[in-house]
Amino acid sequence: MHLIDTHCHLYDEDFKHDRPEMIGRAQKAGVQRFYLPGIDSTAIEPMLELEKAYPGVCIAMMGLHPCYVKENYETELAIVKEWLSKRPFAAIGEIGLDFYWDKTFTQQQHDAFDRQMQWALDLNLPIVIHTRNAMQETINAVKPFAAKGLKGIFHCFGGSYESATQIIDMGFLLGIGGVLTYKNAGLPEVLAKIDLAHIVLETDAPYLPPVPFRGKRNESAYLIPIVEKLGDIKQMAAEKVAEITSENALKIFRV
Repeated sequence: MHLIDTHCHLYDEDFKHDRPEMIGRAQKAGVQRFYLPGIDSTAIEPMLELEKAYPGVCIAMMGLHPCYVKENYETELAIVKEWLSKRPFAAIGEIGLDFYWDKTFTQQQHDAFDRQMQWALDLNLPIVIHTRNAMQETINAVKPFAAKGLKGIFHCFGGSYESATQIIDMGFLLGIGGVLTYKNAGLPEVLAKIDLAHIVLETDAPYLPPVPFRGKRNESAYLIPIVEKLGDIKQMAAEKVAEITSENALKIFRV
């Protein structure tokens, strides 16, 4: 089985004691590529060090996560822009809107999101979107950029069928992870009606581990229960699900 983890924070401190072993377990499970989302300036050095240690395997993105849009967001955006001018990245991400914890910087989140989407258009890069408690606002923000050709992934999708169809109609993909395996998620019913052509797989490691690993640290090897669950939903061999979703990932990241 050949898999791609399209969203995982493998540079995170949670992996500092066993990072090579964790990546080895994932590779043994069939995961061939690991896409690393940017968060803020503090994540850049460890992310790029990991990419350097695993060239062509761990692949960096660059972006300012909405939860890190604070008083200093202009400085953080300047750092993102500088890095985008220095070298290529797989995508601009993870970017978006998050109104779960705090709405203090709502206007600034919108500004940061819009500016980073414009940079993606300028550089002909896809984006990777984080949205929480802001699905329709996020879709509405993306629409004018999608109309100009912007593409990307709605990471950690757990929304309704109506939201999924809006996202697909814009030419974006759904990033599906451990939430698919949660008992009351409602996601299996949504994905039963969605063609695999619109789906990529992710773990969001170390967060959101799938069943049967809930309560533990997530890692990329845990793509296996996700791909198996999706195979059950689609009444399709897990290997075929892995093949299709991996092709989708390579296409969106323009490999």
